[in-house]
Amino acid sequence: MKFNRIIKTILLVEFLKGFAIAIKEIFKSKKTINYPFEKGKISSRFRGQHALRRYPNGEERCIACKLCEAVCPAQAITIESEPREDGSRKTTRYDIDMVKCIYCGLCEESCPVDSIVQGPNFEFSTETKEELYYTKEKLLENGDRWEQILAENIKADSAYR
Repeated sequence: MKFNRIIKTILLVEFLKGFAIAIKEIFKSKKTINYPFEKGKISSRFRGQHALRRYPNGEERCIACKLCEAVCPAQAITIESEPREDGSRKTTRYDIDMVKCIYCGLCEESCPVDSIVQGPNFEFSTETKEELYYTKEKLLENGDRWEQILAENIKADSAYR
């Protein structure tokens, strides 16, 4: 009989402790956000949608060194180039198959001129696979759209490179 009374007392104490925690949490600020309408802060190192950047004068940064193509473990990047009049190279084709991409960031790390970057956009779902095949034009478009944020992220991360 005493044993049952002790068990009931322990259970009541534990219930009251849990209830006190619940009451305390009711008055704290909420930790969740209303996602489609509110967006949380994204780290400067976030690996999202790929983009090709340009120099401030509008020229493409990519020098067709093909390091990103060589380092890509998923072999998702295809680059073709041709020589310019001044002897340097320019890309004629820069394609990324996002279905293959594993978002490892090695392409971004290997680029000597910060041409290929992974931007802050994570909302790029599509209805067909074909839309996930990014051409040079699509990548440059992404770079133009996100340039200010990309430059800030690269500057914030420069101390760790």
